[in-house]
Amino acid sequence: MMRFENVFIESIASCLPGNIVSSADIENRLGPIYENLKLPAGRLELMTGIKERRFWDKGTFPSEASAMAGEKALQKAGLDRKEIGCLINASVCRDFLEPATASVVHHKLGLPQNVLLYDVSNACLGVLNGMVQVATMIELGQIRAGLVVAGENGGPLVDNTIENLLARPNTTRAEIKKAFASLTIGSAAVGVLLAHKDLATTTHKLLGGASMVETRFNELCQGSQDRGVHTESAPLMETDSETMMKEGCALAQKTWAATKKTLAWQNSDVDRIVTHQVGTMHRKLLFNMLELDPAKDFPSLEFLGNTGAASLPTTLALAQDEGALNSADKIALLGIGSGLVCLMLGVEW
Repeated sequence: MMRFENVFIESIASCLPGNIVSSADIENRLGPIYENLKLPAGRLELMTGIKERRFWDKGTFPSEASAMAGEKALQKAGLDRKEIGCLINASVCRDFLEPATASVVHHKLGLPQNVLLYDVSNACLGVLNGMVQVATMIELGQIRAGLVVAGENGGPLVDNTIENLLARPNTTRAEIKKAFASLTIGSAAVGVLLAHKDLATTTHKLLGGASMVETRFNELCQGSQDRGVHTESAPLMETDSETMMKEGCALAQKTWAATKKTLAWQNSDVDRIVTHQVGTMHRKLLFNMLELDPAKDFPSLEFLGNTGAASLPTTLALAQDEGALNSADKIALLGIGSGLVCLMLGVEW
């Protein structure tokens, strides 16, 4: 449980790729398997609610996407770069194992030399974890402002999943099921700039929240090693989607209770809800178990799919861009990631 008194979201900005790939496009590529297993066309969109997702141009490194979003957040804030005391790159995708992708982003953004920088890796919760770390440093007086970025490049995972399935001599329904979640992945980038209240020019206060884990379920979603965009190490992921949805929402229920206690909130206090975007079935179960009004949700999965650690903050950025957030709104950020790990934060806009 955590509370912050001096931390504000100075700016948040997203960057979306221009290459749109529909669920129908993916199913067309899997045509031989669909025909062999007698799978109905439209199954992918029907099961997930995802009509399309976006991919960067081939050869785009995660650091490039992160830097674009970070630059956009910096420009939007108008903050002197000399005030940035910490840079965290928090995407699932990274350029390489070493050095930290944050070092590449730092160079591209031209940030000060005395910045603390590193990567944070925690599946789809990376950006929220990065926000907590930066907020804690601001609260302790160690820095005055910090930038968290994520550049998710889902194209290689989707492409390799399709190629892997097609290469198998007799792909089964069970194998399709384990790979299904991988076909929901999209790409996006986001930058979140946090600042001390004495430096901030916005009213978007980060209040705090709570985190809980159920690590006995760490095997429900596991991905192989991914080294940036290099094809010789293209990623693969296997997911028990049904169990992960059920146990993830059960963990979310406990975490939401802890978050409300920390923030002294009731469900009725919440004006807007932003979640990690997984699928329509997950959304329905989550809102039912948390007893929250789905009308307060701001979804993006229909046109973005699951964009990993960029998903929730990108959705928040889009909500701001579309005028869906009002002054003094209490906003619940509900994050769930493989592991299982759950982190929820409250913001007073």
